[in-house]
Amino acid sequence: MFMHLEVFYYAFILMAHMKTCCGWSVNNFLMTGPKAYLIYSSSVAAGAQSGIEECKYQFAWDRWNCPERALQLSTHSGLRSANREAAFFHAISSAGVMYTLTRNCSLGDFDNCGCDDTRNGQRGGHGWLWGGCSDNVGFGEVISKQFVDALETGQDARAAMNLHNNEVGRKAVKGTMQRTCKCHGVSGSCTTQTCWLQLPEFREVGNYLKEKYHRAMKVDLLRGAGNIAASRGAIAETFSSISRKELVHLEDSPDYCLENRTLGLPGMEGRECLRKGKNLTKWEKRSCKRLCGECGLAVEERRAETVSSCNCKFHWCCAVKCEECRKTVTKFYCVKRSKRIKNANVSRRKSYGLKKKH
Repeated sequence: MFMHLEVFYYAFILMAHMKTCCGWSVNNFLMTGPKAYLIYSSSVAAGAQSGIEECKYQFAWDRWNCPERALQLSTHSGLRSANREAAFFHAISSAGVMYTLTRNCSLGDFDNCGCDDTRNGQRGGHGWLWGGCSDNVGFGEVISKQFVDALETGQDARAAMNLHNNEVGRKAVKGTMQRTCKCHGVSGSCTTQTCWLQLPEFREVGNYLKEKYHRAMKVDLLRGAGNIAASRGAIAETFSSISRKELVHLEDSPDYCLENRTLGLPGMEGRECLRKGKNLTKWEKRSCKRLCGECGLAVEERRAETVSSCNCKFHWCCAVKCEECRKTVTKFYCVKRSKRIKNANVSRRKSYGLKKKH
């Protein structure tokens, strides 16, 4: 439901912006240039969704885990966040929209878009030339900017921050493009190479922006509550001096250990964490300490039985028959310490009662 609202919001804001700034009627809007933007709306929606999914992946075992409730509330003017997490979310959303538009262009989804061959034939480096079919990131950048940046209609520091981080997201897509080459020469030799640029897996863009998140720069422009800040000139001057490859934020993050219903933050109680498992990273292995222990919570072990299909066999003709396999899985959750102690005391009393009975 949230994503459907987001898509319509993108389209509505864009149309309203074009109508007010250019004095066009709705009919003119639909019959001329901007009508073309309507064919991109599904790609914009898919890109925004991929941004949210990547955000959830990158922060799965962090205290802030990209909760959708918080993202919905943050669109309200009185609750707009300007912290490090908001910076990442704007960047990954912008990157997702640009990435999807570029990819769909390469797949032939749009009649007015094709390969980027502007550098074909030019020497790129020693022993290789530009050629082939490079993904058209220029197209994705232009269209995504018109969709995403149109959402920022304010003139305050928060709007400037969001626009800056939107640009960081687009730069991330361009910065992670990968060069692919094909050899040319007699008898399979590689006398010269033809090379082109391709989009990486979107996970690479997410990893890149997560590193930027850890190094995000705090800009001291907000003084006091709300959007009371420096003059527009000071805001523009400040942001113009910051690299468009670095994330920026204006506020410190709240305490994510605690529940905050106003901001849509659930707190750590009830969060799952990891202790055991193959191929866990150090960050994942330490999640119980980070999410539970450092937030004053205990770790509770819970076991559950899962049922899945297994040992499937094909029988002629034509059916597949499977067995039901049951497996006990262990999961760990953050709970209040008092609850854990109480449960332990109940277990001890039951144990004592059984022994006494015998």
